[in-house]
Amino acid sequence: MEKTRVAILGAGFIANIHMESYARFVPEAEVVAVYSHSGDKARDFARAHGIPAWYDDLDKLLGQEAVDVVDIGLPNYLHHQACMKAAAHNKHIIIEKPFAMTLEEADEMIAECKKRNLKLMYAEELCFAPKYERVRALVERGAVGKVYMLKQAEKHSGPHSAWFYKKETSGGGVMMDMGCHALAWFRWMTKNNPVKSVYADMKTVMHNTDCEDNTITIVEFENGVTAIAEDSWARHGGMDDRIEVYGDKGNSSADLFRGNAALTYSIDGYDYASEKAGSSKGWTFTVFEEAFNQGYPHELRHFIECVRENKQPLVTGEDGRAVLEMIYAAYASAKSGSKVALPFFPKVKYPIELLLG
Repeated sequence: MEKTRVAILGAGFIANIHMESYARFVPEAEVVAVYSHSGDKARDFARAHGIPAWYDDLDKLLGQEAVDVVDIGLPNYLHHQACMKAAAHNKHIIIEKPFAMTLEEADEMIAECKKRNLKLMYAEELCFAPKYERVRALVERGAVGKVYMLKQAEKHSGPHSAWFYKKETSGGGVMMDMGCHALAWFRWMTKNNPVKSVYADMKTVMHNTDCEDNTITIVEFENGVTAIAEDSWARHGGMDDRIEVYGDKGNSSADLFRGNAALTYSIDGYDYASEKAGSSKGWTFTVFEEAFNQGYPHELRHFIECVRENKQPLVTGEDGRAVLEMIYAAYASAKSGSKVALPFFPKVKYPIELLLG
């Protein structure tokens, strides 16, 4: 069977991660073209990765290259335009976080892909990260009993590109950039249980930006689970990314970048902790399948499989839209100091305007 032909849009940090993931872990796919608004960046990216074609005009790429999949890793404000253009050329689409700048954009993107029977995947790598997926498997098997609380934290000292700090190009600060990961993972862990309310506290403590750089968000789900997200661009010392799951019969936690196991406490025990570990009751260090740690190759390989075998992606455009709605509610909550109930559909240009307005 022929390889699935991919065009990468973007030549920055995330594009390099996706390119490495395709090259190392997705042999069914072949990246045949790259686009960047900067011709020099597109050319250099293509040369660095052995990509045969590069473009600084997206319309030309879509019109001239016979690609099956468009992988969108552009700045936030370009997601909608790129998605709509790719869909108009009948390309399947995988798109990096956040899904879009506005709910109206998200709805248009989803509707256009549905109308054309195209696959549309929201690229949330935490739903594929091996260590975090091992924790989810433990929870699914009842290792911690009935879950009542989830926590996820992602913190570092700030993004690598200037556009992240401008509301016109990002739509918001650390909530749009990293809080979206937590909200998507909460929905993943609760099997997309309906959200009851969102409460958030946001502030700017370190950066010269019109966006927030430190947030705490509390999400209440209809099934009684409370989820707490901590996200920051104001944390020195490198990346910190971790999860915690609490149930009535135990708990499990994992650190994405440190250690090689999830720390689990289980009253009843579970299927397997590690070789020669004996009983899995009490405290155990639960092994996971080591691969590319953050889940990028897994999500990409999954989407290529969906395209090749006509399957529905596990994380869809609707999921991306749902996370965006929760982000809106978080900004509104941070402004009002109170919980915001969902559904929530405000009429503002950018999510952060709910905080600044």
